[in-house]
Amino acid sequence: MAAASASLLGLSSVAMTDEAEHGLHSPQMPWPHEGMFDSYDHASIRRGHQVYQQVCAACHSLNLVAYRNLVGVCYTEAEVKALAEEIEVTDGPDDTGEMFDRPGKLSDSFPAPYANEEGARYANNGAYPPDLSLITKARHDGQNYVFSLLLGYREAPAGIEIREGLHYNPYFPGGAIAMPKMLVDGGVEYDDGTPATETQMAKDVTTFLAWAAEPEADDRKLMGAKVMFMFALVLTQAVYYKRWMWSPLKTRKLVVDAVH
Repeated sequence: MAAASASLLGLSSVAMTDEAEHGLHSPQMPWPHEGMFDSYDHASIRRGHQVYQQVCAACHSLNLVAYRNLVGVCYTEAEVKALAEEIEVTDGPDDTGEMFDRPGKLSDSFPAPYANEEGARYANNGAYPPDLSLITKARHDGQNYVFSLLLGYREAPAGIEIREGLHYNPYFPGGAIAMPKMLVDGGVEYDDGTPATETQMAKDVTTFLAWAAEPEADDRKLMGAKVMFMFALVLTQAVYYKRWMWSPLKTRKLVVDAVH
């Protein structure tokens, strides 16, 4: 009995140590775009872009996404052009060899908040905000992890001390994260009038980041459905051809002349 108790205590200790080191396991959420024939919620992508632009873009870059990627996904071409023209891009050189500033255009990537890693660390007390282009692919259980992390801020339990400048979040490996809690109810005013609750904003920005990491997912699923349909037709024809070819042999009758 004592051995069993010690064993259980040992397993609990290992589980707690693993949780502290790797972060609390994220609950599994029913994302509507995860099914084989399911597509992204494009209204949610648009709302998520608003959250990224108004909350996340101050610290996090999205280097692998260009403005043109938003066309037909969550904005019209005219809307995206207007968004791009709000930024200034350093371009050049011109005919005199000088660099110049111009309004953004569809082919430009989203602007980075910092010129380089050193500037980012200096502005964030040594922490380096990661680029979010592939964040849902770069983290284990990506979408669920990002969603849980955004909603996971709380007071540190008794006995756990968090260094000044860090914040307790059990879903982050080690439990102490430099990023403060960023989402609060009403922090963003959605264009479509959806109530901007903390949970709604976390869900929308996670959907947007999932799309940013895999913008071709809907096209790939559609192509997969077409290929499956094509193979179904080919299989049907193959079965019919096989039956037709073998039907003379399988339907023939053998007559045995037992007398001769």
